[in-house]
Amino acid sequence: MAGTERREISLLEIENAYESRGRLERDEALAVLSGRSVPLPGLLALSDRVRREHHGDRIRLCSIVNARSGVCGEDCSFCAQSARWATEMETYPLLDPDTLAGKARRAEEAGAGEFSIVTSGAGVKTERDLAGLESALSKISAEGGVERCASLGRISEDGLRRLQRAGLQCYHHNLETSREFFPEICTTHSYDERLEMVRTARKLGLRVCSGGLFGLGESDTDRVALALELRELGVDSIPLNFLNPIAGTPLEGAANLTPETCLRIIAAFRLLLPEQDIVVCGGRVHNLGDLHPLVIWAGANGILTGDYLTTTGRATADDLKMLKEMGLKPYA
Repeated sequence: MAGTERREISLLEIENAYESRGRLERDEALAVLSGRSVPLPGLLALSDRVRREHHGDRIRLCSIVNARSGVCGEDCSFCAQSARWATEMETYPLLDPDTLAGKARRAEEAGAGEFSIVTSGAGVKTERDLAGLESALSKISAEGGVERCASLGRISEDGLRRLQRAGLQCYHHNLETSREFFPEICTTHSYDERLEMVRTARKLGLRVCSGGLFGLGESDTDRVALALELRELGVDSIPLNFLNPIAGTPLEGAANLTPETCLRIIAAFRLLLPEQDIVVCGGRVHNLGDLHPLVIWAGANGILTGDYLTTTGRATADDLKMLKEMGLKPYA
């Protein structure tokens, strides 16, 4: 509760709590995030050990494509693709199935184990786009072994079932932040709509990827609340994104993150959700700079490789070299 003094929890108490319960709870995670009584080196040793216990030494490499860009009617304050902000973002309709299949093939050849088709906008609205996505997924499924994921906003259960039959294996739909903070970053749809989309994907038996974006002005309490919401939903994979402010958006001047803050967020999620995949996505290098390999020691067992939606990322060859130097391997 705001204004209430909280007893400091030491690193030893954090370690004992994990050993006794197999995961942390709210107050312990808040202590991890605050940093006042939990030194970072000891925290990273613990989070890395927990990652190894549950996920071994293999790291997921995920790749995405901006399959339909810009002209989104939503007002998410961080998003370069919202038509409400003057970002001069490139806009184009849904890429054709052959182009999407080619991008998936090149991502797999580069070393990515998962490929996600990402579209701007609130969802898939037309039969033409849905049929195009079906065709693309069928082609990708027939051509290679890369895991097939999509992030298409809100889509009907019937539409999602059609994509699943075409080869979709995983559905991505971020909650972004806590229920309490969500109205500060988006007013054009509700938090409950996001929750319902996640539940629909789970209902169909798809692997579900849902996480958040940090550096929006949210509190540590919001960060823990998001993690606990995702734990309650039972999602399989949790992408953690760190804001890279885009000129023209309401958050263009935000500067709420340090490398240590990012590492503590990753560690808190790992210790709250030890069995889930924790995948560090957007803003990895922008926010951590030369320290970005430490996301693995903080507990991540996956990274987004290659370019992001509207900004450049790291070449997959560079990420593979990094993993080799750390004694790690990508998932086959």
